[in-house]
Amino acid sequence: MQKHSMGPLRAFLQFVCFSHTIFALPFALGSMLTAAHGFPSRGILLLIVVAMVCARTAAMTFNRVVDRELDKRNPRTACRHLLVSQPTAIAACAISSLAFIGTTWAINRLCLALSPLALGIVFFYSLTKRFTYASQFFLGLALSVAPIGAWNAVTGEFALPPLILALCVFLWAAGFDMVYAIQDVEVDRREGLKSMVVLLGVTTSIRTAQWLHVGMLLSLVLFGWVEQLGFPYAVALGLIACLLLLMYRHFATDSGTKIAANWVLSNATMGLLLMAGIFMDFYWRSIPFL
Repeated sequence: MQKHSMGPLRAFLQFVCFSHTIFALPFALGSMLTAAHGFPSRGILLLIVVAMVCARTAAMTFNRVVDRELDKRNPRTACRHLLVSQPTAIAACAISSLAFIGTTWAINRLCLALSPLALGIVFFYSLTKRFTYASQFFLGLALSVAPIGAWNAVTGEFALPPLILALCVFLWAAGFDMVYAIQDVEVDRREGLKSMVVLLGVTTSIRTAQWLHVGMLLSLVLFGWVEQLGFPYAVALGLIACLLLLMYRHFATDSGTKIAANWVLSNATMGLLLMAGIFMDFYWRSIPFL
């Protein structure tokens, strides 16, 4: 996609895959709903969303800056550098980082104190494939910051439930990226980059991802038990489990491009199902005759 075929804003949003914000945001909002036992103030809700968008934009622009030359040599991403110039990407990363820190300052002292650590974690992920095969797990770590941050934004303190939800995100994202990385395995080998797929091969990576997603489901069960979530949450978990089964069932017949598209859509749907299950659970409790 050439830059001149779209406006600058659209080009930038495509450059950072803005639509993929839907991955971690539902987990953050689910954590927020649980911490507040419903909706917090509109101000806190807005600040959490802004912080999430800023942190992800900072992380993605940093990734594009450090991977620019690698992206040029990957057929899947070869045109990515044409969307936004390197100086613009660097400036966007700096502005997004400052905006994230400023947003955490407006939330509370704990979030502000942890903001440099959060940025450090999400930036560090982009470097890991150069020196460790565990890069997928570092992506899981980066995304697992979201539910912890949202909980801290509401309560101003640490607790067990967001750590369980963070474990869920860690396992979910690592498994998802392990499958997603299959489409780049030959490029990664050629470039000397490391990933679990390069280390284990495609078949073993798929099996490993399946076990990670089993662990994700178990952590969601534990989260529901700790928070005493009820029927709507259980329905959401059932739908998530069915979606995972369908994803793996159709995996063998999908091409690389179809795998990427289907897994992006399915994983976004899982996050939305979880958030909806938590929201409906609190609504369910508020009905007098139940």
